[in-house]
Amino acid sequence: MGTISQFAEKARPPAHRIESEEEALSIAKDLAAELAEGASERDLERVLPYEELDRLAQSGLLAISIPSEHDGIDVSNAVLAEVTAILAEADSSIGLIPQEHFYILEALRQHGSEEQKQFFFGRALAGDRFCCALSETETSAAGHYETRITEDGAGYRINGRKEHSTGVLFADWIAVFALDAAGRIALSIVPCVTEGIQIIDDWDSFGQRVTGTGTAVLQNVHVNADAVIRHHPERPTTIDAVGQIIHAGVDLGIARAAFRETIHFVRYHARPSPGSGAEQATEDPLAITELGKIAIRLEAATALIEHAGRKVDAAQVDPTEEHAVAASLAVAAAKVVTSEVALEAANTLFELAGTAATRVALNLDRYWRNARTHTLHDPLRWKYHAVGNYHVNGTKPPRNGAL
Repeated sequence: MGTISQFAEKARPPAHRIESEEEALSIAKDLAAELAEGASERDLERVLPYEELDRLAQSGLLAISIPSEHDGIDVSNAVLAEVTAILAEADSSIGLIPQEHFYILEALRQHGSEEQKQFFFGRALAGDRFCCALSETETSAAGHYETRITEDGAGYRINGRKEHSTGVLFADWIAVFALDAAGRIALSIVPCVTEGIQIIDDWDSFGQRVTGTGTAVLQNVHVNADAVIRHHPERPTTIDAVGQIIHAGVDLGIARAAFRETIHFVRYHARPSPGSGAEQATEDPLAITELGKIAIRLEAATALIEHAGRKVDAAQVDPTEEHAVAASLAVAAAKVVTSEVALEAANTLFELAGTAATRVALNLDRYWRNARTHTLHDPLRWKYHAVGNYHVNGTKPPRNGAL
């Protein structure tokens, strides 16, 4: 494959090969325990997690969605989302970073040639990291592209500017979405070190601060013909559903982390409310009730992700329009509930912990900041509309990555 000539393989030990879903979950839990230790400091000081991302890559977790015919274990999408939630509970920035990586692997599964699958899946199994150059902020509407790919001899050239590329500071490969001469979307996967690619570390959000998000400027970037993947919007796929169920996993992880912190603070630091009649915060009936509400919503969110994961699995096995629609609707429901519980759990943390929890050194506000930032990714109002429009008018949900 011509792309190999563009890529100088990095000197790194081969990634671990995970053999089962159970092993993937176990490794995720062990790694999460390590990641949690420095999560608050990384957020406060904006220390980018280069070493932590190396450990994630070497763990083998970045290859768990690769199909079995290409030496992967093809985990269920419920497990993929749960692995994400486990990592995001420890550090939601690190939990989010692989989202675009898995999105690209799913795009390869759906649209890549056998040669492309063999090569790029092989790179992922070796521990390489992929990111997307997708978003553009200077267009008339979200989802529109000004970036262009044009023919140049046996290959192509790409010119454009992509903002908010999550994980681009840590990536080995960048997947660039651009319009060809006919106005069709083409996805090109090129090494981040390719001449003409400039990566700018310009992410300044108050939340999800260490996701390695940045801007990619592409100036006359050469792409080999065999590194270009054509999207087929007329064909039902699970690419967007996989991307969205991982987002739901991130929100679930944030919610679990905020709930855990609330329990700890109520047990060891909070005082009972005046008039509650309780001697300890753990005996305050109103606090207990609020925590019970969050616990129930977390169970519901987890169940919805599992349900949605099964729908996505079915659509991958039998990619009919009916299955693709069912998967999109189920994932939308899971994303709505996980987004809402993440914000609710983060708010409840301060409601029950009180003023003492606002100390800067504790950095407990990171849960709300991260939840608020991440849940803005795809506005929930459009998910409600898309689901309602399907049930009322039979309008199929859009294939735009936001549902």
